[in-house]
Amino acid sequence: MEYTTKLLYQSHICYNEGLKKANIRDLTGAATALKKSLQYDGTNVAARNLLGLVYYGRGDVAEALTEWILSKNIQPKDNIANYFIKTIKESKAELLAVNQAVKRYNRALEYCWQNAEDLALIQLKKAVQAHPGFVKAYQLMGLLYLHGEQYSLARQAIRSAYKLDTTDEITLSYMHELNQVRKTRPVSMKGKRRETVTYHVGNETIIQPVPAGQRERGGYHSIVNILLGILVGTAIMGLLVMPAISGSRQNQTNKQAVEFGDKIAEQEAQIRALKKDLEGYRANSEETENAQATAASTQSSYEIVMNIESYYRSNSMSDEAMIDELLKVNPAALGTAGRSIYEEMTGVLYPRACERLYTTSKANMQVANYDTAITNLERVVQIEEGYSDGQALLLLAQAYEGKGDTESAQAKYQRLADAYGDTQAGATAKEKLGN
Repeated sequence: MEYTTKLLYQSHICYNEGLKKANIRDLTGAATALKKSLQYDGTNVAARNLLGLVYYGRGDVAEALTEWILSKNIQPKDNIANYFIKTIKESKAELLAVNQAVKRYNRALEYCWQNAEDLALIQLKKAVQAHPGFVKAYQLMGLLYLHGEQYSLARQAIRSAYKLDTTDEITLSYMHELNQVRKTRPVSMKGKRRETVTYHVGNETIIQPVPAGQRERGGYHSIVNILLGILVGTAIMGLLVMPAISGSRQNQTNKQAVEFGDKIAEQEAQIRALKKDLEGYRANSEETENAQATAASTQSSYEIVMNIESYYRSNSMSDEAMIDELLKVNPAALGTAGRSIYEEMTGVLYPRACERLYTTSKANMQVANYDTAITNLERVVQIEEGYSDGQALLLLAQAYEGKGDTESAQAKYQRLADAYGDTQAGATAKEKLGN
């Protein structure tokens, strides 16, 4: 009991920490604290609802809905998650805009794979226009601008992502990269006159302004030095310079080749680093897509189970209609409570429907009503393929054979022989295939 109390206490501490960080727009830190809170106590509805709001604030609507649906399943009544879900469902235009933004973001990632970065930027601009809170779209836009050396546009995109989430690691790394670029860019001194004199005394560097008289005399001395240089240069041209011209040109060419090689190697290293960033971002995107697909499947499955349960309890819907909906559920996406309700309903509805349809199909076969038999037996096989030790699948194959659809009959016999070969129905199927 004391151990449980400690876990609940620690869960509330992490929740309060997440609430403080969410209030100052530290969404990444808030999400981390709230996830830790749920690790201590998975039934902490307040933490789960706030985590959904944090996801929603980052533009991750699917993840937000998943958390609110789980919260609703834990506490169906007096839960603010009901309001959040209802509000989003009623805002069909907003949901459509978010869906389009996610599609454009995924399309932009595909363009990045194809090195069509201009097209990717067009898709990302439309995505953030439709969904202004989409942090990942701003981040990818900033990365593409960085890659294209459009630093002012990159800064705007990354600042937009920073305003939405002030501690996201990806955003902070891009801001750091922008600061490094700004530090290393050369400052132009074109058009500026030298107004100081610098000299060294021991280990100290002393900078003094150039005296006015010295600046005025500098022009005169420069002219004299130029004239003297011309005279001396003309005198020694034939003796020293001409023989060395060919060697000097060769050395200069070699030096330029080395410089060009260094620049190419540096640029290739930068390109490799940027490609590595893009690959990492694409890998994260695939994980995001998988998470979004899982979230969508979870949401849909929970909604179906919750809706059908009300009809099942009140006995206000036909078995056929309820089975139609339950067949759409992905049981693996359900939690413990949802899976229990699902298995309770299917444990009653499925056997009852299979028995009725199978009995009707046998009567149909006796009067050669193959079409109706096929329709009913396909339904039975969809619910439980191995119903009655494979007899339903065998009867379906015989119905196709009686109708003259040899190809479908052979496929069913083959499936029966492969999956249920150790049953009497499987033995009959093997005999049919042998003939």
